[in-house]
Amino acid sequence: MGRLFGTDGVRGVANADLTAELALGLSVAAAHVLAEAGTFEGHRPVAVVGRDPRASGEFLEAAVVAGLASAGVDVLRVGVLPTPAVAYLTGALGADLGVMLSASHNPMPDNGIKFFARGGHKLADELEDRIEQTYRAHSSGEPWERPTGDGVGRVTVYDEGFDNYVAHLVGVLPNRLDGLKIVIDGAHGAAARVSPEAFARAGAEVVTIGTEPDGLNINDGCGSTHLDKLRAAVVEHGADLGVAHDGDADRCLAVDHEGNEVDGDQILAVLALGMREAGALRKNTVVATVMSNLGFKLAMEREGIEFVQTAVGDRYVLEEMKAHGLALGGEQSGHVIVLDHATTGDGTLTGLMLAARVAATGRTLADLAGVMERLPQILINVRDVDKSRVATSAELTAAVTEAERDLGATGRVLLRPSGTEPLVRVMVEAADIEQARAIAGRLADVVKSALG
Repeated sequence: MGRLFGTDGVRGVANADLTAELALGLSVAAAHVLAEAGTFEGHRPVAVVGRDPRASGEFLEAAVVAGLASAGVDVLRVGVLPTPAVAYLTGALGADLGVMLSASHNPMPDNGIKFFARGGHKLADELEDRIEQTYRAHSSGEPWERPTGDGVGRVTVYDEGFDNYVAHLVGVLPNRLDGLKIVIDGAHGAAARVSPEAFARAGAEVVTIGTEPDGLNINDGCGSTHLDKLRAAVVEHGADLGVAHDGDADRCLAVDHEGNEVDGDQILAVLALGMREAGALRKNTVVATVMSNLGFKLAMEREGIEFVQTAVGDRYVLEEMKAHGLALGGEQSGHVIVLDHATTGDGTLTGLMLAARVAATGRTLADLAGVMERLPQILINVRDVDKSRVATSAELTAAVTEAERDLGATGRVLLRPSGTEPLVRVMVEAADIEQARAIAGRLADVVKSALG
């Protein structure tokens, strides 16, 4: 059996892979592992539990709450809020643990469980491994030590979480957004209420789409993975820019006033220059992943900003930032971490800071994003293959070597198994898009034949 925890928690089809029993068992295991690690020592433990609007989140939330309370943990249920809101509230309320139920940008039938440690930081890999080991040991019959009487956890609905989080977002902005018209696509997800409220409190005129979640429509033709509706709405309403979130609102993509996409690399570049100007870009360094467009690296070099690369996944970006005391990092997908104000990627905060830069400079988003030129980049997701053999397939290694020889110094190739989905990502970057497309297609065929 493979490892339960991927790069972003435990995910799968709700009620098939991710069952109520699994959610309950992992929650009990997490409580026991953290207790053994000394996290709860000297006080009664408290956990913050939130979710996105997926229908399956309702029963999974009930299972998680039951598991934690049965293990002696008091639970604050904050309801439907973004992942970064749960992280923020875990820290702000002094909780020992945070739990978010969401599958982010994945389709509605999926769901996931993500744990946060005290302070709102993602759990270390070692703790996730121990939680999984403990869960497996007890799911095979080893009995739990269970509290009784007043030792069981109490469950409280914490409605103040929404206002506390929005106030935090608006409070950390460097300037207001008065005079800007902004379209927000909430992906019918966790940001459907939070993001429009935060932008409005910051002074923007807000137009909304994708802000009517019904439990079934999350990410359905909207949000950061489907920008067409946002593009059209920005142009239709004559807005200054548009902001799109994913299902749990830990990421943000944008479009300019003409409806052109502004991706995570461009957002990161705009924020890096703004933070340097404000003296907030510590060590004059920004962190990004190996998936970042080569144009981002070239732009940072031209602007005199240091650039550090990590493996794909915002957790690895965050680890690098914390290890070296850095303030800004992110991914092309729109996960942007501003460590002075958030412990994880925060799509609403990112959108607000991007809009604040537009308001402060009086320049259009298109002009600001022009600091970098995106080189043509082709990404193909190859499904139904054995992603565990990417690094060991001799046929695939030979194909990549040939592709790199064809590209020379003008491009690059990246093959990686997805950490959250059953597929292999093939990325090819080149100065000529037709060359990139041809090589990516060729490699995708080899992936299918070698790993299928």
